[in-house]
Amino acid sequence: MKYKDGKPLHKQDQNTRKVPMAVVLVALCGISFYLGGVFYSEKDGYATNDVSKGAESFEGTAGAGGGGSLQTDDTLFPECSPDFQDYTPCADPKRWKKYGLQRLTFMERHCPPPFERMECLVPPPDGYQPPIRWPKSKSECWYRNVPYDWINKEKSNQHWLQKDGEKFLFPGGGTMFPDGVTKYVDSMVDLIPGMKDGTIRTAIDTGCGVASWGGDLLNRGILTVSLAPRDNHEAQVQFALERGLPAVLGIISTQRLSFPSSSFDMAHCSRCLIPWTEFGGTYLLEIHRILRPGGFWVLSGPPVNYENRWRGWNTTIEEQKSDYEKLQDLLTSICFKLYDKKGDIAVWQKLSDNSCYKQLDSPGSYPPKCDDSMEPDSAWYTPLRTCVVVPNPNSRKVSLESLPKWPGRLHTAPERVMDVRGGSEGTFRHDDSKWKMRVKHYMTLLPGLGSDEIRNVMDMNTLFGGFAASLVDEPLWVMNVVSSYSLNTLPVIYDRGLIGIYHDWCEAFSTYPRTYDLLHADGLFTAESHRCEMKYVLLEMDRILRPKGYALIREARQFVDTIAAIAKKMRWACHTEDTEDGVRTEKVLICQKDLWHSSKQSSI
Repeated sequence: MKYKDGKPLHKQDQNTRKVPMAVVLVALCGISFYLGGVFYSEKDGYATNDVSKGAESFEGTAGAGGGGSLQTDDTLFPECSPDFQDYTPCADPKRWKKYGLQRLTFMERHCPPPFERMECLVPPPDGYQPPIRWPKSKSECWYRNVPYDWINKEKSNQHWLQKDGEKFLFPGGGTMFPDGVTKYVDSMVDLIPGMKDGTIRTAIDTGCGVASWGGDLLNRGILTVSLAPRDNHEAQVQFALERGLPAVLGIISTQRLSFPSSSFDMAHCSRCLIPWTEFGGTYLLEIHRILRPGGFWVLSGPPVNYENRWRGWNTTIEEQKSDYEKLQDLLTSICFKLYDKKGDIAVWQKLSDNSCYKQLDSPGSYPPKCDDSMEPDSAWYTPLRTCVVVPNPNSRKVSLESLPKWPGRLHTAPERVMDVRGGSEGTFRHDDSKWKMRVKHYMTLLPGLGSDEIRNVMDMNTLFGGFAASLVDEPLWVMNVVSSYSLNTLPVIYDRGLIGIYHDWCEAFSTYPRTYDLLHADGLFTAESHRCEMKYVLLEMDRILRPKGYALIREARQFVDTIAAIAKKMRWACHTEDTEDGVRTEKVLICQKDLWHSSKQSSI
């Protein structure tokens, strides 16, 4: 991980200093000290920033991303073409031909270069209206909000969804659970008792469909990240988010997933057709990396239950038997054990005892251990390697059985907080109490927070997930984002039983347009304005924010007016409020995105 501090300052040679220069330096240091005191924020106690310099860059004189200076006049940003209504800049099908077909690398993140970035507002589809509110949205959504019929037509016999007039209905079916997801998960709970007593809290679903599995787990207190690429299943992640369920665009291909090591309590694949044993087992090795010791990997579909299912898989029983044996051998070699198996569902558990990994020290063992150059948590454009990430033997309280059961783990300082620069049990508890006070204040400023008006929430630059933890009893979920250039606190967030992802706000986020009801940013522009041109950050916020959705931005006063001016150009209505403690150096900007429809003709 890179630090916000940037490059270290080089000390001048004291022998070459002149007395007048020393006087000047003393004066400048005095001014700098004064400004630092004025602009200091509590969060920046972990990584300080030169806010005055950042504000100058933000106003357009030194934007890191190019594209000219920011204009703060009243001219609105233009509309994008209606053809861009579902524009995903870093997963754009129009750019796929530029990338290779092998291992589906074209479906990975490929962001446009700075000179191709769009400076326009992404319009909603014709007939778009505010989404159906939670919990009703779990079962239905407006057809015009996600106007795609492919899944409905191609998967009609599997009951993923069905069109009913102006709505899509989600009956809870799936390829491996035609009788409904609830019966499917009930069978899984019979195999894994920890799913019902708070032991298992976080899960990832690879190849998620319309996230019915994750939706059912919510009823059982398990928070699931549903993962799928933008592919021929047409908007499955968009369907999930429209339903009010956590999901991100992603694929296991040639790069690591944007999650830390030992993060998820459970991983799931239901006929996701990922070739687990190919390419040296690379894909399964990535599941091993992100699954915490003691965690469970659940597989349903080929080659599980091949004895009874092989006829429907266009293969032979011998081929399926061979595939299953290869899978079992690979899992054993990377310290998984077969935990239980029934019907179409097989469950493996990642061993908590590190002594298992000693077998990898033998000459010729395969796959080998990753060497010290492979940082376990490095996960932002980090290539996959055919090697085993061995859990840190010094982290004794990371395994599933060593964590407090949910909800006790939420407010317990995780052991990995000590791995964060400046982190300790004291700083964790201070951050936890600080956010309880802040969120209480925010709920008075934004009455919709805590109601069914706000369901999908993103904390754009969290530290320990305090904002999300303070809202855990509300009818919403929070995607915690940790900058790939900041302190690596994402393992702490997962140890608390929350979910999140690494991201760099100089690029577009891995989601569809109109997928979040609330975007929260705490000092984001202070922290990132020296790297990213903030005009594009705000345009990206507009892309992923739902019409009538909110942005809650806490910033140094120097940024607030400029942010508000740009927000006005994006058709946002904003007002400024005091912080909970009334400090003059910070303000809270609350904005609401307008619902507008394109004035242009669509060619779709």
